[in-house]
Amino acid sequence: MRKPIISRYQVDQVPIVIRSQFYLYGYGLGLLLFFFLLILRVTTKVKISGQENIRQGSNHIFCLWHSFVPLALITAAPRIPAVLDGAPQAWMQHPVWYMKPIHVLLRLMGVKKIILGSTGHSGRDAAERLADLLRQGCSTVLNPDGPYGPAFVLKKGILHLSLKSGVPVVAVRFSSSSSRELRTWDRKKLSYPFSEIELKIGEPIQVTNDNFEHAYALIERALG
Repeated sequence: MRKPIISRYQVDQVPIVIRSQFYLYGYGLGLLLFFFLLILRVTTKVKISGQENIRQGSNHIFCLWHSFVPLALITAAPRIPAVLDGAPQAWMQHPVWYMKPIHVLLRLMGVKKIILGSTGHSGRDAAERLADLLRQGCSTVLNPDGPYGPAFVLKKGILHLSLKSGVPVVAVRFSSSSSRELRTWDRKKLSYPFSEIELKIGEPIQVTNDNFEHAYALIERALG
């Protein structure tokens, strides 16, 4: 069965005849998103709790529901590592061509390494590469119900990644005093200007063979 044309090309496989337009789209829109986030960040009050849970000088696998990605990006603008644990960031991202502006945005916000891969798009190989980078001291941020859902359902891939890398999982939660919920599969939350966003950082959860199912329940509860 042929893939729809919208998902036929990955960001690193765009035909040369349209590559210049693709780069204009990717870098142009990525820069616009970055400056838009800066404006929202300046007009938004951010409250962060639980920073004492972060292990200084260590790395982590941060996770949040896909719904809260916009709130997370506003909170972390302009530099993601500074808001988290300061470690180099390596993120696994959906590789289809229309994601290029998001990849550009993340690089501008301090993500050092973008690994192309997701469910149905060489996700297993990408997870292996991410596990190697985690063992080398990188941190990452994952949406355990993405990229296709169902929303707010914890997939076990994040636990296997923690088990393989030896890096603990830290659940983060977001709320906004004034936001709009979109009619998307993940019920994405968009915060209005001059609202207050609260970020709650949970305690690190180390996943082992012995506590795998218990760790699943702890992460699910911490995500809310």
